[in-house]
Amino acid sequence: MAQHLSISPLDVLKQYWGYESFRQMQEDVILSVLKGNDTLALMPTGGGKSLCYQVPAMMMEGLCLVISPLIALMKDQVEHLRRKNITAYAIYSGMSRKEVINVFQIASESNCKFLYLSPERLETPLFQEYLPGLNVTLIAVDEAHCVSQWGYDFRPPYLRIAALRNELPHVPMLALTASATPDVQQDICDKLEFKNAKIFRQSFERPNLSYSVFNVDSKINKVFEILKKVPGTSIVYCRSRKRTREISDLLRLQNISSDFYHAGLTHDERNQKQDDWIKNKIRVIVCTNAFGMGIDKPDVRTVIHADVPESLEYYYQEAGRAGRDGKTAYAALLYDNKNLSELELVLEQRFPSLDEIKNVYQAVANYLQLPSGMGQGQYYSFDIADFLKKFKLSGHTTLYSLKALEQDGWLSFNEQVFVPSSVVFTTDKDYLYEFEKRNPQMDSLIKTLLRNYDGIFNHTSFISEKLIAGILKTDVTIIIQQLKQLHIAGIIEYQPQKDSSQLYFLRPRIRIEELVIDMQQYQKRKEVYQNRIKQMQAYIREDVKCRSQIIGAYFGDDDLKKCGICDNCLKQKNATLTKEEFEALHHRIINIVKYEPIPAKELVHKLGNVKKEKAWKVIDLLHAEHKIEMDKTGKVRLK
Repeated sequence: MAQHLSISPLDVLKQYWGYESFRQMQEDVILSVLKGNDTLALMPTGGGKSLCYQVPAMMMEGLCLVISPLIALMKDQVEHLRRKNITAYAIYSGMSRKEVINVFQIASESNCKFLYLSPERLETPLFQEYLPGLNVTLIAVDEAHCVSQWGYDFRPPYLRIAALRNELPHVPMLALTASATPDVQQDICDKLEFKNAKIFRQSFERPNLSYSVFNVDSKINKVFEILKKVPGTSIVYCRSRKRTREISDLLRLQNISSDFYHAGLTHDERNQKQDDWIKNKIRVIVCTNAFGMGIDKPDVRTVIHADVPESLEYYYQEAGRAGRDGKTAYAALLYDNKNLSELELVLEQRFPSLDEIKNVYQAVANYLQLPSGMGQGQYYSFDIADFLKKFKLSGHTTLYSLKALEQDGWLSFNEQVFVPSSVVFTTDKDYLYEFEKRNPQMDSLIKTLLRNYDGIFNHTSFISEKLIAGILKTDVTIIIQQLKQLHIAGIIEYQPQKDSSQLYFLRPRIRIEELVIDMQQYQKRKEVYQNRIKQMQAYIREDVKCRSQIIGAYFGDDDLKKCGICDNCLKQKNATLTKEEFEALHHRIINIVKYEPIPAKELVHKLGNVKKEKAWKVIDLLHAEHKIEMDKTGKVRLK
C-alpha cells in the first residue's frame, strides 16, 4: 500500500490549487491510487486528469514519474507546478546529455515531486542508472491509449513502460486517457500489466453540447452562417495547413477576427497566436489537429469541423473543447459526399507499401549520411521540407512510412521539437569578477542572469531572452548577441533555442535488405483503422439516432440518455404523431418483431413510406414502456 501523510485529498486540493471541491470522479481515482491500486481513468478532455496524479503525489513521500509523449504539455505542467512552489522537472527530445544528467541529479538529490519524461527515455542507460536513486512512489501514464496497437495513436515506446514493473514492483500505476474504446481499455490494462485493475470511466455525456452534421455545397458559407448565429469564441478544424490560412483569410474579409495555426509555424508564432486567442484578442482560431492539447479555454461556444476527422476519437476530443464552462455550445461537422469517399483514400495514405517504407528508410540514411551500424540512441535534426525536395518524395508517404518504422521500433520522429534556450556559468566567481571589471558593458546582463535564475552558476537553466530584454529595457537581438559573446569568452555555455523536427534512431542503421517490418501486425492495424473510418462514416450518415448516444456507445458507455439537443434529437422532437398514427405503427412494429429479432434500421425500412422520425418515435415509446427491447447489436425484439 502506498504510504501517504495524514492529510485529506481535499485539503491538498485547497492548499495548492485553491479549489473547494473535486470534479466528478477525480476523488474516486485519487483514493484508488492512494490505496496502491493500478488504476485506469477515462476522463474527457478538460476533465482534470492531471489532478488525479498530482494530488496523491503531494500526499506521498517520494517522486511521481509522469510519462507523456507531449512536450508542450510537459512544459506547461512543469510551469504550472513551479508557480505553486512545487518542484517539477521535465526531460524531453532534443536536450543534451549534460542537460539530462543535470535534471536526473537534481531530481534524485532534492525534494523533487514530479519528473516528466517521454516514454523513449525509459530504456536509456542514463535513466536506468539514475532510476534507483529517484525514490519513485507513483507512476502516471498520460495519453495511455498510445500503449495499444488498436488505439488511434499507437506509440511502441509505450509498450516498454511495463518493464518498470521489474524495477519498481510495488509502485502503483495510474493510466489516463480521454478516449478509448472497450477493446483499447482492456489492452491498456494488459500491456501495462495491471494487477486487479480499477477502471473509472466518466460519462461521455455532455448535456450542454449540441452535435450537428451538415451536408453542404459551400463549407465557408456555412462557417459564416454558424459564426453569425452563435456569438463567442470558436475553433475551426481543417485537415491541411494550407486550408487553415485560406479559411482564416476569408473570415477576416467578412470582418470576423481570426488567425490560423498549424505545426509548421515556429514555436514563437504558435505561442503568440494561441495566446491571442485565449485572451480573446481574436475570436476564431482556424487550425489543424496540432491545436488544442492542454488548452483549457472554458468559454468556446462553437467547434466547427470544416473537414471530416479520421475517427470518432479525434472528433470527440476536438468537439469536446466547446462549452467546458457548462453553458450551451455547438459542435458542427461539415461535409460533402466527396469527403466520405476521400476517407477511403486516407486509409491507403496511412498505410504505405513495404517498398515505399524501405525507400523512405534508405532516403533518410542517405540524407543524414548515416553509415550502417551507426546512429543508435542519437537525435538528428531533420528538415522534412528539405528532405522531401531533395528526394522528390510525397509528404504523406514519407510521414506514414516514418510512422510505420516507428511502430516497428526502428526510429522515432518528432515533427515539432522545441528546446528553450539554456545557460550555465562555466567559470569560477573570481574570474567572473575580473571579467566584469574588464567588460562593464556585460555587467547588467550577468547580474540579471544570476538574480533571476536560481542555481544558474552550478546548473543549466532554461532562460528567456525576451524576458531578460524586458528586464533590461533593451532589444532582444542585443541580448542574444551578448549571450553569444559571453559564450565565446568562456564565461557561460549558451545554447540558443531549437525549433525543428528531430529523428531519433532506436536501433543502429542497417542495410535496406535487412530491414524487416511485421506485416501481419501492420495489416491488422490497417483493418482496425478501416473499421474506425467506417464508424466515422456511419456517424455522419446517421440521421435519426441521438449523436451523444452514438459517441457514448462507441466508447462503451451505453447508459446515455438522449441529449435532446443534437440535430437528430431536434428532428425527432418535430415529428408529431396523431393517436391513430401511433396505434397503427404500434401494431405493425409488434407484428414484425414478434417472430424474430430484427435490426432497428431494417425494422424502420419495413415500415415503408412512414417518416423515419415518426417510426423512431414509436420505437422509442414502445421501448420506454418495456413492450420491446433493443440488444447491444441494435436488434429489436419483443420484451
